[in-house]
Amino acid sequence: MVYKFVVLSDEDESFVREFEFLDSHTLMDFHNTIQDELEFDKSQMASFFLATDNWEKEEEFTLFDMGTGSSTMEVAVLEDIIFRKNQKLLYVFDFFNERALFVEYTGEVKEIDGREYPSCTNSKGLPPKQVVFGGASRKLYNNIVVSDEDEDEDEDEQEVDDLFLNSDDEETLGSMENEETQNEEEE
Repeated sequence: MVYKFVVLSDEDESFVREFEFLDSHTLMDFHNTIQDELEFDKSQMASFFLATDNWEKEEEFTLFDMGTGSSTMEVAVLEDIIFRKNQKLLYVFDFFNERALFVEYTGEVKEIDGREYPSCTNSKGLPPKQVVFGGASRKLYNNIVVSDEDEDEDEDEQEVDDLFLNSDDEETLGSMENEETQNEEEE
């Protein structure tokens, strides 16, 4: 039997991919097909999740055994995990930014002689970028300004010093160094 799936992205409404897989294919086959179709870098982490009707994550299927009790894509055969029409899966392809593709099982059809499976039967729109840089980590550095002006150099150095040490701290550090030196000499 052939299983049909539609794959969507919440980042671009024009993006649609439709795939057909044999019921004996695994989620690893699905992963590789998505990676090839979207021209993603296969060295990046990815996982499938069974999802509720509201797209909430349930059971995870990982690329390789993570030792956390989750199953791997390699052993997850489609006929064993797809059990109802409109069943939903999330394909997480960018863990750091929590980005995923929305996969929905749309039904079964008979196998067509001569067609190679898996097969992408419909392709519309540009795929999302696999990895997006500049999320929250970029915001941390937005307020840093680097200046080439020499006239403010002394003032800037004083401000930086004030952030880390004040005159009281310097005295404490000096006395601590002496204590450590004394202890080492006593031994």
